Amino acid sequence: MVTALAALVAAPLATAAAMYGQRGANRATRESNAVTGFDSLTGRLEARLEKAEAKEAAAEVRAATAELEIARLRLLVQQLGGTP
Repeated sequence: MVTALAALVAAPLATAAAMYGQRGANRATRESNAVTGFDSLTGRLEARLEKAEAKEAAAEVRAATAELEIARLRLLVQQLGGTP
């Protein structure tokens, strides 16, 4: 009879432990997926940032080149007797 009572008490405890263990495993899987997704997103954002910075640097070079060309043309106009 003691064995039967022990079995009746142990069965729900074992079920509860299994459910709790499964919840922990599910939570760990979700957290792992979240971390992996975050790492992927971070990598993509860093790549976009580097690409944007490269485009910005190229635009700055083009702007500087245009300013030099404007200065050269103004000087040429002055040398030819005109007013820039």
